[in-house]
Amino acid sequence: MYQLALLYLACMLAGYGLTMVPVTAVITSGITSFFTIVGGLAMIIFGLATLYLGVKALLGR
Repeated sequence: MYQLALLYLACMLAGYGLTMVPVTAVITSGITSFFTIVGGLAMIIFGLATLYLGVKALLGR
């Protein structure tokens, strides 16, 4: 159970990392905006999953 929560936390941090990708010669602004959207969605989805695990553990199910 705790390993799953840590995995979700790592996925949220990876999503944050995707939102902070800088624009370089290799990574264009179009790809950067795509990474920002994917990173934001990852943070939202895995944040909700972590909240679900917390509520589930709090209620004892």
